[in-house]
Amino acid sequence: MRTATFACDVLVAGGGVAALCAAISAREAGASVILAEKAPVEMRGGNTRHSRNFRVAHDEASHLSPGTYSADEYFVEIMQVAGEAGNEALAQTLAHESKTVVTWLAERDVVFENCERGRIPGSRKTVFVLGGGKAMVNALYAAAMRCGVTVLYDCGITAICEDGPAAMLRHGSHQTVAYKAMVVCTGGYQANPQWLESELGSEMADFVNRGTPFAEGELLQSLLNMGAKAVGVPGACHLVAVDARSPRHDGGIITRVKNIPLGMVVDCFGRRFHAEDAEEGPSRYSMWGNLIAKRPRQRATLILDEAARCRSGPSAFLPLRAENLAEMADLLRVEPGNLRKSVQEHGRLAGPPYWAIPLCPGITFTGRGVAVDPQARVVMNDDTPCDNLFAAGMIMAPNIITSDYLAGTAITIGAVFGRIAGQGATRHAIAQADADRR
Repeated sequence: MRTATFACDVLVAGGGVAALCAAISAREAGASVILAEKAPVEMRGGNTRHSRNFRVAHDEASHLSPGTYSADEYFVEIMQVAGEAGNEALAQTLAHESKTVVTWLAERDVVFENCERGRIPGSRKTVFVLGGGKAMVNALYAAAMRCGVTVLYDCGITAICEDGPAAMLRHGSHQTVAYKAMVVCTGGYQANPQWLESELGSEMADFVNRGTPFAEGELLQSLLNMGAKAVGVPGACHLVAVDARSPRHDGGIITRVKNIPLGMVVDCFGRRFHAEDAEEGPSRYSMWGNLIAKRPRQRATLILDEAARCRSGPSAFLPLRAENLAEMADLLRVEPGNLRKSVQEHGRLAGPPYWAIPLCPGITFTGRGVAVDPQARVVMNDDTPCDNLFAAGMIMAPNIITSDYLAGTAITIGAVFGRIAGQGATRHAIAQADADRR
């Protein structure tokens, strides 16, 4: 093995909630820990930065969540969404271990919204983080630093070395870190257009990545090249409808278009293609993302009348205004006759002025990852687990969820399996150190 620049008991790759929970858990269990975050400090946290709430089971009502939500109910809902592709053992682990997540995070200074104060709608199944995901990330980084985790920023791990327990770091120049156990929490590959295009075609170049631009999938590819067992579906993505003017990466939740049921949606030819109010629950976001992805040019437009615009909440971009349908058709560069026919068919636009929001699909996460066992150990193609290699978060989430997403589950997967992986990695590291001393 080449000479290592850094050394530790447990190496954690990634910087979101899964990595932070793994690093803190490992350090609190007695391991020396290095957390390698690919992003610079101001962009640390992966997609967790853009989160605001997550799904947890609880047996009693509280100021954080009204009513009760049992682990058994959570498990049933996971499996209903995942279908035959879902791993029941991991889903059971997720549902039951979720009951302790809020307390564990709160003990490390993550603050949650009090739903009794009326600032947020009370949710029986989810809790909201005060200040959102970035506040949670900041609290967990502070907790990691307090307990002695070494954090390296601008430090992407590009590959796992095959000639020993070491990994290649891109930290200024290419260097290596030696470890006794490693936890991979680097997510999917939604920021890698070449990978996406190889699976879905060149039209993916027009899609928007809602989250971190650092989720390029290098370690996922390295694990698959090493013989890790793949799970999920190549090219599967969780898509939602976002404003087509959004930045290519990192726009976050504010880019999601929420008011589709209030208006009329047309494609790039000015034609309606789906009932706008057919689905009004949380699943409507992914439904519209997938519908638009199947339309010509992967583009559509939401048209609102004045009353609907006034009812709409704040958005990242101002809607475009037209004084009449002819002006709207010219604005959208569509055939005026198609647009008039769509308005007549829709029948619910009250009249001018009209307002338009351009739409396109936005990727939240990809649906391909590596298999793990209930101890979060990476499973190889021969179905044997790696004793010193663990995975947590969205890189292993396709064991449990697919592109048919159960709202609020991603952060929970990261927190639950991050803690499990950190503790398991520490047990292995301590056992390895004992063996080396003998």
